[in-house]
Amino acid sequence: MSQFIEMFGNPLSLNQKNELKRLGECCILNPRRPNIALCDTDKVSFIPMPAVSEDGYLVDMTDEEYGKVKKGFTYFENNDVLFAKITPCMENGKGAIVHGLINGIGMGSTEFHVLRPINGISSPYWLLALTRMPIFRERAAKNMSGTGGQKRVSASYLDHFMVGLPAIEEQRRFEAIYRQADKSKFGDFKSQFIEMFGTVESYCKLEDLVSDTFPGEWGSEPTSENAIKVIRTTNFTNEGHLDLADVVTRDIEPKKVARKKLKQGDTILERSGGTKDNPVGRVVFFDEIGDYLLNNFTQALRPKESVNPVYLFYALYNSYNINKAAMRAMASQTTGIQNLSMSDFMSKSIVLPSRDEQNKFEQIYRQADKSKSVIQKTLVYLNDIQSDELGKIA
Repeated sequence: MSQFIEMFGNPLSLNQKNELKRLGECCILNPRRPNIALCDTDKVSFIPMPAVSEDGYLVDMTDEEYGKVKKGFTYFENNDVLFAKITPCMENGKGAIVHGLINGIGMGSTEFHVLRPINGISSPYWLLALTRMPIFRERAAKNMSGTGGQKRVSASYLDHFMVGLPAIEEQRRFEAIYRQADKSKFGDFKSQFIEMFGTVESYCKLEDLVSDTFPGEWGSEPTSENAIKVIRTTNFTNEGHLDLADVVTRDIEPKKVARKKLKQGDTILERSGGTKDNPVGRVVFFDEIGDYLLNNFTQALRPKESVNPVYLFYALYNSYNINKAAMRAMASQTTGIQNLSMSDFMSKSIVLPSRDEQNKFEQIYRQADKSKSVIQKTLVYLNDIQSDELGKIA
């Protein structure tokens, strides 16, 4: 938050370089729900309190039928800022900018205040940074009402909080810095995906985006020279890449090899497995040269020619990481193994931008991946140099 203070000063100081305004003049607090042209069976996004992290990000989201959540919950839209009003969530910093809502609509915990930026006046990133500052939260904590563990920050307090309002151009400059820092923090590229497609409202079922899908094979112990390499979930990394340092070989019938040999651009899905922290449903991108099959705990997803393979992979990767509760809901468990319902998974909605936008994302993704690799190799090199120098000193 030092960048915020450097650019805009201490928000609690009376000596502001920008005109003092009520926070309620800088944004729309808890906006009223408009008339929504959705059927009760249409899906919207649902965000409970645990889905918002203490470092300013959404970490989970579920899809719910509108009829089930339209009453008794808080309404919000894309680019709104959520502010946890109840103790201890408020003191711990829970808050986030909302992106990627199904049908552009979100419902969530009643313990959120919603701050909607006003076009030409405020940026969601400025609002989020302001309301997440420790000094802002400390002042808010002193003005909570209620008793015990049920203390809350009132909407009236937020409305009357006085703050220096920077020009929108300055806020946008801060937003650019914030987003770049966000991309540096998240090497997995989630922020870039949200930035490009968070407001796209075109969706398609996954089953309509793939030309072929099939489970893997395990075969038998290799006894011939025709054994083929088989990828297992132990070859998955949480970053969506494959680690092929330890790949097994298996004897598999030639006709099955011909049918199920992986192609560059396939996405490999974990259909059985999972852990307490990482439910079944992880995905990795297959971009290898050579002959590989996948094992019987996995499923291949081959995109249609009209769909960019990298885009489809990352849409699934991003969906998994921000919506693990939905993945858990798609799985059943037997003998300690989680099994994914493929019918539910293939019916899930995927945001679908134009092919040009998908191709643009691939270019950015691959360049970022190369940059990350260079950085990692440089760090290894510097670490080796440092180790050598320490060895000389010893």
